Amino acid sequence: MTITSNEVEHVARLSKLEIDPEDTGRLTLKLAAITDYMRLLEEEDVSGVEPTTHVLQLTNVFREDECIPCLPREQALALAPESEGGFFKVPSIL
Repeated sequence: MTITSNEVEHVARLSKLEIDPEDTGRLTLKLAAITDYMRLLEEEDVSGVEPTTHVLQLTNVFREDECIPCLPREQALALAPESEGGFFKVPSIL
């Protein structure tokens, strides 16, 4: 199946993209090359290949959670520019 200039214009309209008429021919060739390459990939036998989400084997490195004492409220509020009623006082955002 080849890509036509009408299909390129249709996809551009669906994508809400404005393309110049002189660019339509160039884009038609590029999209045709992409779909031809996808056809080549469809011919490959990948039945023994496991699905992947990333080309590298990545693992998250997590540390164990530790319960440690937190900063006492009075000491934390002492560092604040303003406090009121045991809480940080910040400007109103209304």
